[in-house]
Amino acid sequence: MVLPPVLFLGLAGMFWVGMQRSNPDDLPSVFIGRQAPEVPAQALPGYAALTDADLRAGEVTVVNFWASWCPPCRAEHPVLLEMAARGIRVAGVNMRDDAAAATKYLEEEGNPFFAVGFDPDGKDRVEWGVTAPPETFILRGDGTVAFRFIGPLVGTDYEARFLPALEAALAEEAGSP
Repeated sequence: MVLPPVLFLGLAGMFWVGMQRSNPDDLPSVFIGRQAPEVPAQALPGYAALTDADLRAGEVTVVNFWASWCPPCRAEHPVLLEMAARGIRVAGVNMRDDAAAATKYLEEEGNPFFAVGFDPDGKDRVEWGVTAPPETFILRGDGTVAFRFIGPLVGTDYEARFLPALEAALAEEAGSP
């Protein structure tokens, strides 16, 4: 007789605490502040290979996990092209894709990436904690993960969370000797 109301109050309390978080939609990453995991050893044929040294080159680097078959990846592609045009280092990791389809996509839509890792089986993405494309990481110049963004780089969530994190990382880099 007492158990149902106690369970209800416990569950209601748990929901209330969960709603009080600063951003209930934010999924924290265990990689924030840690060195980025290894990148795929394989490159997308015809493109420069992405290496671990590229992630620790002393410059902020945006690492984007994408696939040619992914509609949200196609939606965010103009943003990646714009970033690259602004001089931001954008690296790509093509995942769970066909090399010919990925190459054709970059030839038709433009290539924002200075290097492209290729993870056809999706094994390397697991090391990064990526479940599905698109997913984007901001890395500091020393290769530590500064921010993780799940979903396409478009819309208000992108503007409210990703852009300020990118600007902060770039400002931090500009302020360091």
